[in-house]
Amino acid sequence: MSEFESTPSPETREAEAREGPRIYVASLSDYNAGILHGQWVNASDDVEQMQDEIDEMLADSMMLSRYGETAEEWAIHDYEGFGSLHIDEHLGLPTIARLAGGIEKHGPAFAAWASYVGETSDDLLEQFEDRFQGKWIAVESYADYLLDELDAQRTINEAPEWLQPYIKLDIEGFARDLQISGDIVVEERPEGGVWVWSGH
Repeated sequence: MSEFESTPSPETREAEAREGPRIYVASLSDYNAGILHGQWVNASDDVEQMQDEIDEMLADSMMLSRYGETAEEWAIHDYEGFGSLHIDEHLGLPTIARLAGGIEKHGPAFAAWASYVGETSDDLLEQFEDRFQGKWIAVESYADYLLDELDAQRTINEAPEWLQPYIKLDIEGFARDLQISGDIVVEERPEGGVWVWSGH
């Protein structure tokens, strides 16, 4: 059994207090003119609300008053709360909203999963809950739990009594083979331990 969780539930959510995901969007025309003009936008908002905030930021640009140009293009120059995910400066708002929503719902484990499968892999992102096996102190802990679920000890008990003392489950080898075969996906947690997902 997991040494972090009472049950390895797919609904497991990291209970750490943290600010929600957000992005810093900047006006590109201002940036190219040597002016830093932008603002932080809550990435958990819906796409329309994020776009409205970006449009307001662009409308407040000094490019019109200084150079007679309207600011229209923007890029993401910074971001927070996305865990191990790398947010490209031109990533679309629908994708950002989806990633932020997953992180808000499931915590940093979702960010790790999205980093593994790719932030634009919609089908695989949707499989997070079905595949998530929880957080564990080590991959061997999960392998030990899985062997219990598979009732591996019963097979040993069915061997001749004289042979049983010489039979030992190779938990480390089993954990290694699970990863090599792609049966599980393992990502390290920043705080220690691992997250585990089924690989198929």
